Amino acid sequence: MGQRLRVLDVGLGQGTQALRLARAGHQVTGIEADPSMIKTVRTAVAAEPEGIRERFRLIEGNGRDTGAHFLPGSFDVVLCHSVLMHVQQPDPTLAGLARVLAPGGLLSLLVRNADALAMRPALAGDWETALAAFDSPQYRNRAGQPARADRLGSLTATLTGIGVPLHAWYGVRVLTDQVADDAQPSGVRELELMLAAEDRAGRTDPYRAVATLLHLCGVRGFPRDSSAGASRPAGPNT
Repeated sequence: MGQRLRVLDVGLGQGTQALRLARAGHQVTGIEADPSMIKTVRTAVAAEPEGIRERFRLIEGNGRDTGAHFLPGSFDVVLCHSVLMHVQQPDPTLAGLARVLAPGGLLSLLVRNADALAMRPALAGDWETALAAFDSPQYRNRAGQPARADRLGSLTATLTGIGVPLHAWYGVRVLTDQVADDAQPSGVRELELMLAAEDRAGRTDPYRAVATLLHLCGVRGFPRDSSAGASRPAGPNT
């Protein structure tokens, strides 16, 4: 087994990625504010073997509470995926996450792309919403909930300001955003081709710039490096 990392998953939802990391041998702490999600995570963790349960810690709260729970430099990796779109003032939250990162630690963000906010409604033929998206970062997600998008340039500046400069970024849901969540590929080959095309688009200009979501990786103590890497699929309501 490789290095065992201390991982913080902020807004871990159902705990899917957090549990995968715990199964891989990492020490995982999850923060979640939604009572229904907390119940789901606790049920899932209870079904895991003892060794995995011992590596998993769940805290009730949100990303603004990190300073109250953890000392500076407590984690090697901090994940904050599909959370900032529900935070109207993200800078204090990001600063708190940066504070708990150890030197060389990775901050992984998954955000809605404000620079391409008109793409989804336009491709769906909703021209009124598409036009409004050019002037405001506010939108409604697929569940109909109000949310907020971020611009790559603004987040890049913020990450630099909090000492976690952007190391790499990728587009997510570039080519597949209009694919129905319950759609079933005709076979394994079609699925492989779809994922390969999405992965290639997510790391290639100019395609990644119009992705529905952006995956940003900031690293404390390292210079900016926009080299390519693998992107991560997103949930249906982002």
